[in-house]
Amino acid sequence: MDTTTIGNTPLQLCPYLSEKYACSIFIKKEFYNANKTSKDRPAWHMIQEAIRLGLLRKGDTIVEASSGNTGIGLAQFALQLGYGCRIYLTKDCAREKLSLLRQLGATVVACANSNGISDKESTQYQAAVYAQNTPNCFFTDQYNNPQNPLSHYQTTGPEIWEQTSGRITHFFAGIGTGGTISGAGKYLKFKNNNIQICGVEPNGSILSHLKKHGTLPDELPAMDKIDGIGRKFAPAVFDPEVIDDILQVSRIDTMNWANTYYQEEEELLGFSSAAVLAGLEKYADTRPVRADDHMVLLFADYGDRYLNSLYPTLKKEIAQYDEKF
Repeated sequence: MDTTTIGNTPLQLCPYLSEKYACSIFIKKEFYNANKTSKDRPAWHMIQEAIRLGLLRKGDTIVEASSGNTGIGLAQFALQLGYGCRIYLTKDCAREKLSLLRQLGATVVACANSNGISDKESTQYQAAVYAQNTPNCFFTDQYNNPQNPLSHYQTTGPEIWEQTSGRITHFFAGIGTGGTISGAGKYLKFKNNNIQICGVEPNGSILSHLKKHGTLPDELPAMDKIDGIGRKFAPAVFDPEVIDDILQVSRIDTMNWANTYYQEEEELLGFSSAAVLAGLEKYADTRPVRADDHMVLLFADYGDRYLNSLYPTLKKEIAQYDEKF
């Protein structure tokens, strides 16, 4: 397949945000990847490494636990390369993602939650058990597969460094598996350790507690639902040492930012991308921002996968909007 449609996504200055925060703010538009998501990068890397090692053979089935986007990438590549695909999702997954997965020929299994391998009702547990007990399956296991962060270390980080001519001062990204921010952040820190790596997660997610205290909380609080980010367990690919700051944001602030950005920029954002804007606002409210800062915000996916959950009041207005892609 043509892998030139994975990576090399544009980085564009956002005049609206730059004026609002009185510094230079750039958007890394990951929805220009083949399947409109940053998850194409780890999906492709995980498949290619499994093929190289002989773990994935023609006719096998790729198995994954996903909030949707990694699953979509895997399903697309599986279809093109001649593999089966079985994706475990939570029951409240965005219906647009569910529909697309089925269009791509994936078998979809709905689970109660995504609370990690220790919960028998979770996507991670169900996917792992199925793959372990079913012949001719390969569990890509994005939460523990080192190819996840490595894909961003090898591609996303270098792209951002080159596109900013090394002037980047801050990198903001949502934290789901932790692969994006851990991989890209590690590369950027390697190039300049003074770059601030800022993660964004929902209120109630446990990764900021892990970053601050080195342990998980004794009790798991209720977590705001923001598709694609937030965890109640610590994925193995998440590297807290790379990250300087983790900002928690609410679902309502995220939704408000998605709609504000659409009104200002006429561009629909995915849930985690809008959460990054809420995180940026929180950062700017509590930390100094300098005129010579060059902040990069990673927008992981596009808003067409969240019309029902994120843009219900705009559905009629934008029913035929998707001409750009």
